[in-house]
Amino acid sequence: MVGKFESNKDLVQELTSSGAQRVGNIAAIITGTVSSVAREIGEFITDVIEMNEAAAAARRDAEQDERRSREEVVVVDDVDVTTEPDDSWQAEVAEPKAPEPKVTEPEPTTEQR
Repeated sequence: MVGKFESNKDLVQELTSSGAQRVGNIAAIITGTVSSVAREIGEFITDVIEMNEAAAAARRDAEQDERRSREEVVVVDDVDVTTEPDDSWQAEVAEPKAPEPKVTEPEPTTEQR
């Protein structure tokens, strides 16, 4: 027969073992849950970043389209100057004009004076 002390020892041993197993299972559940929550939050933040980048790209495209529609061409002294608002200008040299021929009057001869 088993004595009272040994019986109590076995009871404490079983309770400790069972409790440790339950705490371990609960810790695994919590760890898995925290991991899943962290993964979901990370994916959500990634989605937000991608949407923000897409919106910024769309704004840039719209601004470029607006600039192109407002683009003006100004001709100054045989130079085409393309201007865009808030941008530096770029000059393109136009085709040079042919020089106009000079008409000179013949000098009067001694007979004509």
